[in-house]
Amino acid sequence: MSGLALTVTTGFLALVASSLLAGAVNAIAGGGTVLTFPVLDAILPGPGHGVAANVTSTIGLWPGAAVAAWSWRGEREGLPSWTRLLVVPSAAGAAIGALLLLASPDWFDGLVPWLILLAAVLFAVQPQVVNFVAAHDASAAAPAGRVIAACGLQFLVGIYGGYFGAGIGILMLAVLGLSGLGDIRRLNAVKNVLGMWVNGVAAALFTAGSWVGVYEVSWPHAALMAVGAVAGSLGASHLARRLPASAVRRLVAIIGFALAGYYFWRRFACATPSG
Repeated sequence: MSGLALTVTTGFLALVASSLLAGAVNAIAGGGTVLTFPVLDAILPGPGHGVAANVTSTIGLWPGAAVAAWSWRGEREGLPSWTRLLVVPSAAGAAIGALLLLASPDWFDGLVPWLILLAAVLFAVQPQVVNFVAAHDASAAAPAGRVIAACGLQFLVGIYGGYFGAGIGILMLAVLGLSGLGDIRRLNAVKNVLGMWVNGVAAALFTAGSWVGVYEVSWPHAALMAVGAVAGSLGASHLARRLPASAVRRLVAIIGFALAGYYFWRRFACATPSG
């Protein structure tokens, strides 16, 4: 019994620590699911609980996403009104992604590392791209075509976010950065709101599905994660707003490339037969 109690305690401590870090990472860049999903996958009882770990992680991290959106509210002042339109494709895409999770298509899993790597590269070169676009765009306002493109890309991000979501913050920062919305703090402010909607819609569907037996949710673990995610989100939001914008940008880029590296390693390491 003592060994079992130690194992349970260690698992819960690992979940609290990963949720704390996940809330912090999500508030700054995104990718917190990478930290919480493996822990849940390891400590949830019974075989075949990958979907349950995914669903529980989404629900547990959502309060942290909501806190991050609230914490960055001051940086959203003066943003173009069209940015509010991005909520619609975010929510619609998340609903589709949450439903796709039931089918769990393998081809989608294969896209994850490439999506995150592409987003990290786009984010790293975003200032140069924005300057190039601005130099060749005579209008001060975002053209209709650019707004439509942003909505379409955000819809795809929403689908991925509802399905799994690790790294959606990096993807959203890349999309928003190419729209010329301003520095990293303004981008983060919009990203956190959209992330709240993506995770919120998926979490709501997962919760409703758990009531009818479609999804399996470990509510004690989700509650524990919520506490850690909120604490991490508050601390990171406070710190990031006081760091130089260039330092935050470098941190986001590092997180993005690290996430891509992790998923490439996991995909090819797992695909390589041992022995």
